[in-house]
Amino acid sequence: MSETTLYQKKMRPLEALMLGAIYGAASVSVFLLLGIVGYVFFQGFRTVSWTFLTTVTNSLKKTIGIAGNIVNTLYIAVLTLLIAAPVGVGAAIYLNEYAKPGKLVRLIEFTTEILSGIPSVIFGLFGMTFFGRALGLDYSLLTGAFTLTLMVLPLIVRNTQEALRTVPDSYRSGALGMGASKWHMVRTILLPSAMPGILTGVILAVGRIVGESAALLFTAGSSRSLPRLGDDILNNVQKLANKVLDPGGTLTIELYLQMQNGRYETAFGVGCVLIVIVLCLNLLMKKIAGKLTKA
Repeated sequence: MSETTLYQKKMRPLEALMLGAIYGAASVSVFLLLGIVGYVFFQGFRTVSWTFLTTVTNSLKKTIGIAGNIVNTLYIAVLTLLIAAPVGVGAAIYLNEYAKPGKLVRLIEFTTEILSGIPSVIFGLFGMTFFGRALGLDYSLLTGAFTLTLMVLPLIVRNTQEALRTVPDSYRSGALGMGASKWHMVRTILLPSAMPGILTGVILAVGRIVGESAALLFTAGSSRSLPRLGDDILNNVQKLANKVLDPGGTLTIELYLQMQNGRYETAFGVGCVLIVIVLCLNLLMKKIAGKLTKA
């Protein structure tokens, strides 16, 4: 006597058609990604070299390099996440766990959604006017980081809210019923359970930070310089810390400038490095998410 299961059930023509359409759409997405990445690497891999990665563009020395742009990109990504991640996760915890449902919560969620739809050029104009001129930060990596924080906050807040909503209410009632305080319940039960979803939002934020150019043109500038380091460790640390107040162009800014000047091979080389950095950052965040989930 054979048991009839969902896997053994005969598929109807319409179901087969829909399943084929789903697999087809997924395949198109994968092929598009592979096509874009393959084309960029095919056009730019000849430009990428050790000199290209470790030097700075200098017309006198006739060198073309993106070392300064790589450092600036990592600086802005780290600074933005250090500011945006705690604020975004904290705001989501407040809205989801502490705030009483009502007009205030709906207003905050509505303004967050509106904020996510504002063009990046507008953020750049605001960042230049407020952070650059009003606060006196001028063109600097810190001005760019503050501006990008405003851009990625809605992304982190909404993803964190959705991740917290996926945690069953029985976890909350069980922890509170055993005498745990609400903050203890949030810290030890909700956040670990929702961590994969939270880190997904952070990964998306990293992608937007690294790929942003319009807002940074108005706030961070396009400088390619590297801090001059010496033998004194403390002096080197101070120079690296002071760099946040200096202007600096990221890889996307450099790519834009190279395309504008007609140096397409160099632009594709910058694109290759940018893709590798985004891939490495995403893999790193996924690895961290896996370790936190197991813990």
